[in-house]
Amino acid sequence: MDPFTVLTGTAAPLLRANIDTDLIIPKQFLKTLVRSGLGRNLFHEIRYDSDGRERPDFVLNQAPYRKASILLAGPNFGCGSSREHAPWALKDFGIRAILAPSFADIFFNNCFSNGLLPVTLPGEAIESLAACEGPLTIDLPAQQVRGGGQTFTFEIEAARKAVLLEGLDEIKRTEANLADITAYEARRRQEAPWLDIQKV
Repeated sequence: MDPFTVLTGTAAPLLRANIDTDLIIPKQFLKTLVRSGLGRNLFHEIRYDSDGRERPDFVLNQAPYRKASILLAGPNFGCGSSREHAPWALKDFGIRAILAPSFADIFFNNCFSNGLLPVTLPGEAIESLAACEGPLTIDLPAQQVRGGGQTFTFEIEAARKAVLLEGLDEIKRTEANLADITAYEARRRQEAPWLDIQKV
């Protein structure tokens, strides 16, 4: 996945509370294991009408938010089922960071596994940033959100910060320990050969 360092971009305000994963990407779009192509179905039920036409009053259907890379959200964002398709759809649309007062735990964890940065800020800060004109900047190394002459700091666990800065998904993190894994497997074959699976 792509490293996340400093992001400057358009922030789309969707400040309603309790946006669940079924609203982010409805169940009928979960049949794929491919991460690309889900962005067109992001927020499908509130983004399109029953005939599949865009709702002009929905924020992501309006300029300049069609190219938003930051989402400003309300509390408890990502609640509901644990579908990993939710961060996939957000990222495929172009969102790299979500700012909200709180997140559902599973969604929050899934973000880091998929290269998204979830930032927890007080509701007043989110509302103030939503009122800003122009782009916002999210500086992960400095742990700051800047926009409209305002600066807000945010907390992030060091390990999760490192994962995003280095662009390491779970496979890449495992591969970083490949030498240790290989040495352990060789040692185990000598110490307990009966556990070794014989290749046919």
